[in-house]
Amino acid sequence: MMVKSLLVIFCVGLFSFSNNRGGDSFEIWLNGKMMLQQFVHVSSSVQTLHLNAASANDKLDIYYRHCGQAGTNRYITVKDEGDRSLKVWKFADSNGNNPAMSIKLKDISGLKKSKDSKLNIVYSSSELPKGKVLATLDVSKETSVAMK
Repeated sequence: MMVKSLLVIFCVGLFSFSNNRGGDSFEIWLNGKMMLQQFVHVSSSVQTLHLNAASANDKLDIYYRHCGQAGTNRYITVKDEGDRSLKVWKFADSNGNNPAMSIKLKDISGLKKSKDSKLNIVYSSSELPKGKVLATLDVSKETSVAMK
């Protein structure tokens, strides 16, 4: 009877763990101000960031963490609404030093084909080879910054 009870407790304990591995998260910062923070397995929706290239020095910093660690062989790709790659940036492995992937906003705004076109920011790495759309960017030349 005791052995059966221990076996049941062991089986219940074994199956109580989820198969879903988690912990991936990302943040997008504009000039040191956090614009978006998302935990990948909690929310799968893609947010639209309305950004305005007010200064030539405006900079996006993107942080993507795989279970708390920066990825290896990291890329940020800007794609148009038709999923065509417009520009790709490759980033060195951070080795714990600086996990930020920095891009000048003017480099992104120059990729827009029309006033109403939207651009997708896609992250990929050795840990996430198929890539993940982090956000849709709507970049204009006005003077305010907002998030939808």
